[in-house]
Amino acid sequence: MHTSPVTLAEWLAHLETLHPKAIDLGLERVAAVKTRLGIAFDCPVIIVGGTNGKGSTCAMLESMLRQAGYKAGLYTSPHLLHFNERARIDGDMVTDAALVEQFVAVEAARGDISLTYFEFTTLAILRLFAQAGLDAVILEVGLGGRLDAVNVIDADVAIVTSVDIDHQEYLGDTREQIGFEKAGIFRSGRVAICSDPVPPTSLIEHAKAIGADLWLVGRDFNYSGDKQQWNYGGRSQRRNSLGYPALRGANQLLNACAALAALEVLRLRLPVGAQEVRNGLVMVDWPGRFQVVPGRPAVVLDVAHNPHAAATLAQNLDNMGFHRFTYAVFGAMQDKDIDGVIAHLKSRIDHWCLSDLPLPRAAGADSIRQKLLAAGVVPQEGTAAESTIACFATPAEAYANALNRADENDRIVVFGSFLTVAGVIEAQNRARSQDRSQPE
Repeated sequence: MHTSPVTLAEWLAHLETLHPKAIDLGLERVAAVKTRLGIAFDCPVIIVGGTNGKGSTCAMLESMLRQAGYKAGLYTSPHLLHFNERARIDGDMVTDAALVEQFVAVEAARGDISLTYFEFTTLAILRLFAQAGLDAVILEVGLGGRLDAVNVIDADVAIVTSVDIDHQEYLGDTREQIGFEKAGIFRSGRVAICSDPVPPTSLIEHAKAIGADLWLVGRDFNYSGDKQQWNYGGRSQRRNSLGYPALRGANQLLNACAALAALEVLRLRLPVGAQEVRNGLVMVDWPGRFQVVPGRPAVVLDVAHNPHAAATLAQNLDNMGFHRFTYAVFGAMQDKDIDGVIAHLKSRIDHWCLSDLPLPRAAGADSIRQKLLAAGVVPQEGTAAESTIACFATPAEAYANALNRADENDRIVVFGSFLTVAGVIEAQNRARSQDRSQPE
């Protein structure tokens, strides 16, 4: 006898089985169920797409809007530890009960329409936001843009943060092809923002063809600054003497600029004051994006899993100052350009701790080892070896090995798939709770 799911965990397991393909791009099925559910927003909606920088841009928008007293809904994916991270209302993760209530509604409405896990959960979270009395909604694109489930919503402002090579099997092999897919979130007569300094021609042409009002970084908005502070300048608004965002890294000013451009566009509907912008940028928090964990050895967590993100991570590592040795805890999906990631980081890493990941489409640690060897990474034998490659069954084991070997002047960089970073965060949380449970 088939029993209906009750708990959030049961629902999520059930959703994995609903559709024959994990990813099945297209809007027809999602749009049909959205219509049945009557999902509509009467507040401004900002949709954020791009190869990298989407999540950070969303987090800055949420932080600044909340500082201004607005009740904002934020939808992002994937999650690190808990599914609930994908939906935040007024800064708080939504509850299991709130999600389950929406899953029941989507299940009842879909009838015989088959939905993927992502499509089903996106509709549930959109309906939750539509009913929550929000002042603003921020939606992160899952994959691409044009055919992503989030694109069933017409955004008041659409942002594309960056365009680079990733998900080629779905989006194409060139920046021009991928740029066209990303630009699919733009709407006729509405503002489209692109913070990629070298936008593909396809993105610009698509915005022109549909009559979107395209704002380009360097032309319509920009930033300047020194080591202490920075300034934003848009078409009709300036923001001066801003503190640097709490999110570290080379590209965060581009992301902050895109967020401020969106606020400039919406300034009559969602006014945000100067101090609220400053506070929002200084207080923003987004785990796993060049996140430096306090303590020694230095530990960096970064979900860099494509060459564009790896290049940024390499630049950020270079800006950190001297560390004797750098240990990498790395695991990735086999459909990623692992060779391209290695190319950017191999000169910065001395010791590689490679991890298997608990998904069929993950690259095995040994296959990554073969790629390192092919890229010219040569392990040195001996006790004082300055270059090693080791393989482990889990990110936690790989991290434990790095932690055991590193001294306080070294650093450990945990990067690659979200599952790699999540596995290490879980290991850190377990270690902290064990420390707390020890008697004094």
